[in-house]
Amino acid sequence: MALRARALYDFRSENPGEISLREHEVLSLCSEQDIEGWLEGVNSRGDRGLFPASYVQVIRAPAAEPPPPARYANLPAGGFEPLPPPVAFKPAAQQPPPAAAPEPFPLPPAAAGYPFPPAPYGGSYQPSQGSDDDWDDDWDDSSTVADEPGALGSSYPDYEAAGGGASGRYRLSTRSEPSLGSRGGAGHPAGHPHPPGGGGGAKSSATVSRNLNRFSTFVKSGGEAFVLGEASGFVKDGDKLCVVLGPRGPEWQENPYPFQCSIEDPTKQTKFKGMKSYIAYKLVPSHTGQQVHRRYKHFDWLYGRLAEKFPVISVPHLPEKQATGRFEEDFISKRRKGLAWWMDHMCSHPVLAQCDAFQHFLTCPSTDEKAWKQGKRKAEKDEMVGANFFLTISVPTGPGASLDLQEVESQVDGFKAFTKKMDESALQLNHTANEFARKQVTGFKKEYQKVGHSFKCLSQAFELDQQAFSAGLNQAIAFTAEAYDAIGDLFADQPRQDLDPVMDLLALYQGHLANFPDIIHVQKGALTKVKESKRHVEEGKMELQKAEGIQERCNIISFATLAEINHFHKIRVRDFKSQMQHFLQQQILFFQKVTQKLEEALHKYDSV
Repeated sequence: MALRARALYDFRSENPGEISLREHEVLSLCSEQDIEGWLEGVNSRGDRGLFPASYVQVIRAPAAEPPPPARYANLPAGGFEPLPPPVAFKPAAQQPPPAAAPEPFPLPPAAAGYPFPPAPYGGSYQPSQGSDDDWDDDWDDSSTVADEPGALGSSYPDYEAAGGGASGRYRLSTRSEPSLGSRGGAGHPAGHPHPPGGGGGAKSSATVSRNLNRFSTFVKSGGEAFVLGEASGFVKDGDKLCVVLGPRGPEWQENPYPFQCSIEDPTKQTKFKGMKSYIAYKLVPSHTGQQVHRRYKHFDWLYGRLAEKFPVISVPHLPEKQATGRFEEDFISKRRKGLAWWMDHMCSHPVLAQCDAFQHFLTCPSTDEKAWKQGKRKAEKDEMVGANFFLTISVPTGPGASLDLQEVESQVDGFKAFTKKMDESALQLNHTANEFARKQVTGFKKEYQKVGHSFKCLSQAFELDQQAFSAGLNQAIAFTAEAYDAIGDLFADQPRQDLDPVMDLLALYQGHLANFPDIIHVQKGALTKVKESKRHVEEGKMELQKAEGIQERCNIISFATLAEINHFHKIRVRDFKSQMQHFLQQQILFFQKVTQKLEEALHKYDSV
């Protein structure tokens, strides 16, 4: 007889792979052995997944029994604050609970042994702390914005594309409705068998296994849940991200309204009657022409939201934080240049440039705190993250639009090798440029000024000769000494003009190169699931239709990955072409200045 359990409390799923429970609902268990406080089973609606073991009671007798009151005796006597009431979970097929059912009493996570779920993709990113632009209570308070009408989470059961919803909103789902008794579920942790007597023929008995490492990027990004068919949500027309076929393969559809944004005039400002100081940067987007002021913490918040929302897009890294010297002129200037590079890459990306959170960041008036907080909370409540993010990606269809998995894998492997080599080369160039700049600022300047000082000493010695015909020579040698002093100063100042911009660009691209291993890991994880599903089909353990669904969803991730790779190469060629031209132009100007100083000294000897 299959293991069964009764739900003691309501539970609403919040992460891919979880299922929702209703109080008194009877479930089928896959195994009585819990996985770090979680059990796997199938609820009364046929959804299969994980739920907290402390929220159910295993039924050991043939007849179902009501939940024993003794369960509540295990609650701690004060020490825990009850969880806030969960959001109502109302699938279409669900009937309301009996009128006599008692109110649910949710256990606190700490008391119930409820494991803390893995953080969403990007959740490991830490916003700037007190060492660099403190988070102020008036900016990051606990106020919230009401949810948009009809905005549903990914935990709702799937339906066909909604035809009666609001205009421009479509219900998309990767789940399938199997025939009665043959629901294969969305997979299960390796090592845990299906429930005995689960029903179904041989082709529905196998599922693609889940990754054992639940903290891998493939899992945390929602890629696994999407590929396994667990994503479901409403997608607005404005949320769609289109991949098109270009001359170099898949590409992101270009932004129809491109723009740029300058970052100017960093100024020191104060608040709380001068008790707190910070640097504000003036931003002027070209598509609005309206200037706004943003602090580094605003950039920091935006980066965190974008890194979480876009798992297959390389969000450029911000300039590094600094605990001390934040108000020094050199640091402020260097940070402004780094933010300018960051902004250029944001505006140049077809997807990031049109993101609602980025547009709110660029256009919300600096003085309207209420509007800023509302837009901030809306971005933080975005439901198109995790597995649901992949629902927003629209890929080419029709003849010639399909991807060959082997070719995709070869391209991704080639790009992986490229990024590894580029990262090594960027590190080497950065080290060489930094060392050369140090020598110019200290060693070269000192050496040229030593030569100038030696010429000056010679001139002073010659001045002891009071003959009139030697005066011209003495003056020429003294001028030569001054020329070498000036050349030393030119060497010390030159890195600001040529080497520093190169190192700023390398720093930006090192951030991109650090992003791509995670992006590639998501795509590789999807390919692994496709290979596993094909093996099940060959062994007669999985229906072909289900395996094709997995491959179709893998293709979406592959299209997006290849589009991001092509964008990276396109922007890389643009940036390095421009920067190398600038470097060489500055080098030419520098040596022209040096030559001019030497020529001026040379002409002094013509009249001797």
